[in-house]
Amino acid sequence: MEIEPGRPNRPARSPQPTGAPRWVAMFYEPASASWRPGAESPDRTPVLYAIGEMTQVKRARGDEVAVDLWGPKDGEWQRFDPSPAAATPEAAPPPPVDGAARPGHARLAERMEDRRHQVLMAGLSKAGLYDLAPDDVTAVRTLVDQVDEATLRRVAHWMALAGGPVE
Repeated sequence: MEIEPGRPNRPARSPQPTGAPRWVAMFYEPASASWRPGAESPDRTPVLYAIGEMTQVKRARGDEVAVDLWGPKDGEWQRFDPSPAAATPEAAPPPPVDGAARPGHARLAERMEDRRHQVLMAGLSKAGLYDLAPDDVTAVRTLVDQVDEATLRRVAHWMALAGGPVE
């Protein structure tokens, strides 16, 4: 196994993923000394999002993070820089004609909206609010549409504390 210079415990490169070329994030697992796919999609955006989320989780646990991003180029596999800032117009798919969203982008936006909704509803249920009136449903929808997930998680945490046992 080739080792990255200056980092004796980290391999230099992940193996090429199997199957047809698509966007794949490969994460190194030191415990098994192997690379494992952490996210894959036909669109680059959700894989980059997953890399960011998984990197935060691993670092919060005190783990070192090694990730490679693989994707299609001219019908073949190619390794790309996993940082979102490194995305170049050449690596990104061509912009759609007529202003439509990139393939997969709408699915990612919908998935993120669903996650924010689940976070908020979980906080409400922990606070003891299960049966929502129409005005409450409107308020939840407004928050989901206008507030980022990190803020909603914080609000849900406050609701869970408010609904918890009193000491």
